[in-house]
Amino acid sequence: MDDEEARTRLLDAAEELFYRHGIQAVGMDRIRAASGVPLKRLYKLFPAKESLLIAYLERRDRRWLGSLREAVNGAGAADPVGAVFGWLARWFSEPDFRGCAFLNAYGELGAGPAPVLDVVRRHKAELRELLAGLADTPAQADQLLILVEGATAVAALNPGPEPALRAGEAAARLLSAATP
Repeated sequence: MDDEEARTRLLDAAEELFYRHGIQAVGMDRIRAASGVPLKRLYKLFPAKESLLIAYLERRDRRWLGSLREAVNGAGAADPVGAVFGWLARWFSEPDFRGCAFLNAYGELGAGPAPVLDVVRRHKAELRELLAGLADTPAQADQLLILVEGATAVAALNPGPEPALRAGEAAARLLSAATP
């Protein structure tokens, strides 16, 4: 097994375990066991749990935002905001849905460690930037972000498409009310 394969296996295991069980409940030995990567190689690639957590969140950010962008781009000019909430409805319906990994990390770790908080903030800023491209004003972008985040928080407690569908309806009303 080369370093790239070991890194992938470690990140896959970390993502599954951190997302399902929480960051503090999962130790490095559990990730090592789930990945099948020897402990020496694990610590060579990720000298501390924090570095593995950051790599997991950064990889999840790229994949999550990439998938959301594809949905928006696929909708074209027809209904990009509807595409956001349709995408969320599908995500909220996945059997392993556990809410927002970034807010979950922040909820567990609070303001520290700072590099983790930086990844969380960067993810939310990139999400807001994506939504700003669909809004007419910065205030609308903020409101869309609140609808996305609120729907995600509600769905974490009650998984299924309904929170996204209701938030999508609110977003459509918000945008149509602003149209002269």
